[in-house]
Amino acid sequence: MKYDVIVIGSGPGGYISAIRAAQLGSKVAIIEKYSTLGGTCLNVGCIPSKALLDSSHHYYDAVHHFEEHGISVEKPTFDFSKMVARKASVVEQTTGGIKYLMDKNNIEVFEGLGSFEDATHVKITKNDGSSEVIEGTNIIIATGSKPSSLPFISIDKERIITSTEALKLKEVPKHLLVIGGGVIGLELGSVYKRLGADVTVIEYAPTITPTMDKDVSKELTKVLKKQGVKFNVSHGVTSVERKGDEVVVKATNKKGEEVEFNGDYCLVAVGRRAYTDGLALEKAGVKVSERGQVEVNDHLQTNVSNIYAIGDVIRGAMLAHKAEEEGVVVAEYLAGQKPHIDYNLIPGIVYTWPEVAAVGKTEQELKDAGVEYKAGKFSMRALGRSRASGDLDGFVKVLADKATDEVLGVHIVGARAADLIMEMAVAMEFRASAEDIARICHGHPTYSEAIKEAAKAAWDGKPLNA
Repeated sequence: MKYDVIVIGSGPGGYISAIRAAQLGSKVAIIEKYSTLGGTCLNVGCIPSKALLDSSHHYYDAVHHFEEHGISVEKPTFDFSKMVARKASVVEQTTGGIKYLMDKNNIEVFEGLGSFEDATHVKITKNDGSSEVIEGTNIIIATGSKPSSLPFISIDKERIITSTEALKLKEVPKHLLVIGGGVIGLELGSVYKRLGADVTVIEYAPTITPTMDKDVSKELTKVLKKQGVKFNVSHGVTSVERKGDEVVVKATNKKGEEVEFNGDYCLVAVGRRAYTDGLALEKAGVKVSERGQVEVNDHLQTNVSNIYAIGDVIRGAMLAHKAEEEGVVVAEYLAGQKPHIDYNLIPGIVYTWPEVAAVGKTEQELKDAGVEYKAGKFSMRALGRSRASGDLDGFVKVLADKATDEVLGVHIVGARAADLIMEMAVAMEFRASAEDIARICHGHPTYSEAIKEAAKAAWDGKPLNA
């Protein structure tokens, strides 16, 4: 069987790429080694984690905030198994939706492990051991990533776990140790903290979310500490050992002293690695970098002209929405169009509460590049909408070019930051100035008014409500 486009991997990058290629007239096949479509994001990542974050958030509000709104309930309790079952139902509905889209767009789905026979032929090895080979004029590698670990850590998937296992525990931990203060560790740590676990985060860098703006890291640390999460930054983990139902983590602090942490579960959240296992890239002659990522050019084309790669398996941020955009870019490029993607304008989001979102450059990046800039900051506490909802933590910070006033970066900690950031992503795509944003009428009372105020602070230094 011959196809115009074969996509290996059905995560957000893969299935979106397949759909767009089919929309543009290609005969498309997609290969997925698991029994459900959607990849890490839909099955054991973005979607299930947000389901548990939402469930735990409702419970936390019932315990801590209902009374101040005049809502009296008996002491709230939760059924963790029901939360997990609801999460599974959300996943099932979402992955089922992908199957519907494959059928709707006449995309042939093959279940099995895809591996290259050569540059145009892919072997599909099925779970029953049988196999078949299909041919593709163009092939897109969209195999994503897997959780990383440290060389000396043995992940037993019971007490020493990755994000995959953390999403399907049978109980709420008494004390969850989290190695890694990045997005995954903080989100899953938040879930279990809200449900009553003690949570201790151990981070090698001097701040949590180390790649984000320093003001963001500082504010998020303050807010999560207030919620009861314990942080140990500048701590290098040296060993992780399971002793029955206890996990012992040893680390060295910035003074060079050994520190010991004890918990009943340990979540290893030190990042993710490109997943190319079993692809047999060497048979197609596809090159990978020293980090194991598939090497691509600006058109996301590998060194083999008819083979492309997108998403977590290549360089750049490991984000579902980045993979989706790359999938569209490749499909349109193959159809003879001239798509583009601005990697500077891919938003980064942390789904704690308050949420964190950012787009563009951080202050440190601007300083390092020698760019002269202005900064405007506005506190969420000053908003009428925030006082009405009780979501007072956080701020909006707008960074603009000192000479031209063009917005160069936006950083938000606050309620609905994940949605608010998109206003600025759109504005920056059209190279808006801080004055442009400040002069746009924003609805009142809304959280988005903080963006207008921060933009005015960056533009002329005179926000109206601060």
